[in-house]
Amino acid sequence: MTTEELTIQQKLIQIQSELKVPKNNFSEYGGYNFRNAEDILKAVKKHNLEHRLLLTLADFPLFIEGRFYIRATATLTDGEESISIDAYAREAESKSKMDDSQLTGSASSYARKYALQGLYLVDDGIDPDSLNQGEEESEKTEQEVFFEYFKHYANGVAELTNKPYEEIEANVLGVNTFARLEDVTSEMYAQVIGTIKAMGKRAELQLKERIVEETKAPKPETKKFTWGK
Repeated sequence: MTTEELTIQQKLIQIQSELKVPKNNFSEYGGYNFRNAEDILKAVKKHNLEHRLLLTLADFPLFIEGRFYIRATATLTDGEESISIDAYAREAESKSKMDDSQLTGSASSYARKYALQGLYLVDDGIDPDSLNQGEEESEKTEQEVFFEYFKHYANGVAELTNKPYEEIEANVLGVNTFARLEDVTSEMYAQVIGTIKAMGKRAELQLKERIVEETKAPKPETKKFTWGK
């Protein structure tokens, strides 16, 4: 079967199985390697060209409970059919050395990254089974890698729930009967990471439900005034 004969779903499956997006960026603040939306876009261009697919990205601002959110939509089309994936990110209230436009741009980049990862099934590399794999972690201890991944996920949950990191960490450790992060044994790394991942998925689902409810809410009627003569 030639490329032209494949459906858009079959083409996307093939791209998902072949696509590799290495983590070439390093966060000095968080101490971990990461990829961004630009890395994914650069990696998929040749695959999209080979399969004659067009990828577009669109941002939609939303205002919910006094905070601004960005919904990013990644859409892949062959000209007849299309597949779309949404992802959300909330603007930070403030960030040093950033003006308002940069705050929005940061939220957009974050949302676009996860929309692209969802569309192309880009492995985030922090599943419990991959805790000690890959060249990036080859010189680190298993505990150091665990700390990095835990903090990465916990910071994500804190952002989604608008709660402090310390509260998220305490909740996850409490569920797994640990007092400190350092007390977690290597046998429990996968379970603890699984707990924080599940918490993040619930928080993201709750956010999406709030957004849906907010968009469905009836708009208040505009008051009519009689100005007289």
